[in-house]
Amino acid sequence: MAQSGNPPGALSVVLPTLAAMLFVAALLAFSAAVALVFPGPAWIAFWNLNPAAWESLHHLGWNAVVLLLVLGCIAGPASIGLMLHRRWAWWIAILLFLINAAGDLISLIRTNDTLRFSSGIAIAAGFVILLCLPRVRSSLR
Repeated sequence: MAQSGNPPGALSVVLPTLAAMLFVAALLAFSAAVALVFPGPAWIAFWNLNPAAWESLHHLGWNAVVLLLVLGCIAGPASIGLMLHRRWAWWIAILLFLINAAGDLISLIRTNDTLRFSSGIAIAAGFVILLCLPRVRSSLR
């Protein structure tokens, strides 16, 4: 029997899973910022995962570093807040996933890379839908 206030079954993994994804996003953002500030051969494998990201971020210079650090400083605490079922973290997660979807939509329009960016939009939309499920929202404090 499920405890009251906790979503039963598969829904109980929604917040921890999305929290883990935000935590990974924060780690990647911090790593990318460090890699931009201290470039070198140690980061080649990191940038080979997404060479287009390196091109774009390198082109932005210090603006990219600041944006990545801000993203890490927002996503990290939001991941902890989601694990603790905090409403403020839920709002931040919604906002981050909507911004991600908007960025993918802009990239889709600019590059016409349908598979890559439409899948990104669908994944971000799926995360927002999961976060908006009544059982998930009712578990927030």
